[in-house]
Amino acid sequence: MKTTTNKELGIWMDHSIAHIIVFTDQWNELKTIESNFTHHDKANSLAKSESLFHNKEQQLQAEFYKKLEDVILNYDDVLLFGATNAKTELFNRTQKDKRFTDIKITIKEADKMNTTQKKIFISNYFEKEKASTLS
Repeated sequence: MKTTTNKELGIWMDHSIAHIIVFTDQWNELKTIESNFTHHDKANSLAKSESLFHNKEQQLQAEFYKKLEDVILNYDDVLLFGATNAKTELFNRTQKDKRFTDIKITIKEADKMNTTQKKIFISNYFEKEKASTLS
């Protein structure tokens, strides 16, 4: 159900936040999506039961990934990057879902970055990708 064509998207993410960066006339951060699972939730859940903690964490993490999947569906070429394995977890979810069959999703390791560094990282990735398809 893609509504755009040839659109590139970069998502810097960890388990608690995702910075969604798109190219219009330049790379711009479109929005930030945060996980609803907070440190306060973690402390409360652990105090009650470790099992409850893991169930709540998994439920809220799934909601976080679902929000990101809804954004990804509108793009053709997506770069997931960040320092944690959250990008791999999201990638694995998309690979099991037929809605993502025609979307190219790539994962790359990246440290914590400021906004400018994220934009440069994405720009470099897509420039190299375009150069390799022209060769």
